[in-house]
Amino acid sequence: MKLSELITVFRTRDQLSLETIGDAVGVSKSTVSRWETGVIKKISLEKQKRLSDLFSIDVPEYLEHHFFKPVLGVVKAGYDLLADQNLMSYEEVSKREYDQGDYFLEVKGDSMVGARIHDGDLIFVKHTAVLASGDIGVVLINGDEATVKRVVMKDDLLILESANPDYETRYFNEDDVMNLPVTIIGKVLNVRVVFESEA
Repeated sequence: MKLSELITVFRTRDQLSLETIGDAVGVSKSTVSRWETGVIKKISLEKQKRLSDLFSIDVPEYLEHHFFKPVLGVVKAGYDLLADQNLMSYEEVSKREYDQGDYFLEVKGDSMVGARIHDGDLIFVKHTAVLASGDIGVVLINGDEATVKRVVMKDDLLILESANPDYETRYFNEDDVMNLPVTIIGKVLNVRVVFESEA
C-alpha cells in the first residue's frame, strides 16, 4: 500500500489529528498532511518506526503487504433510501481485490437475500457505468436514491430485479433513464458477511 493510504487508514481508525501524528513522529502537521496527500511518498526508517509505535503495527510490513479500501456509506437492498457517501471505515483486501474494486458499501434491507446479500453485509464495488445484463449493480435513482439490484436490459428497458419475492421489480424506459435519471454507478464484485458480536 502507499504511504498516503496508510496514513489515511490508520488516522481514520484511531481518530487522530494531523498534529497528534506529527508530534508522535517528530514532524510538523503540514508534513503529515503532505504524507497523506501523497506529495511526500517515502519516509525514513526511523519515522516508520515511530509510526509503527503510534499505530501499533509494523509500518514497513504494511507498506509492502497490506491493502485497504474505504467503506463509503450505505446502500439500500430495497428502495427509498437516500444515498449516503460518508467515509465510515476501511476494510483490508487482497492485492487482487485492491486492483479490481474501488470501495465498500454497507447494505440495509433484505431485498437481495436470494443473492446472499443480507442486511448489514458489506458489498465490494467496482466503480463503473456499464454492466452486462444480469449483473448485480449499484444504481442511483433520481440523483439521491441508491439501491443494489440485479440489472437486466431487455427490449429498451432497464429492469431492476430484487432477489426476494416480497419486493417488486422496477422497470425504466429510455426516457426514465435519461430524465429521472437512472444511473448505474457500480458493479458488485463480492459480499462480506458482517457478524455481530454478542454482548
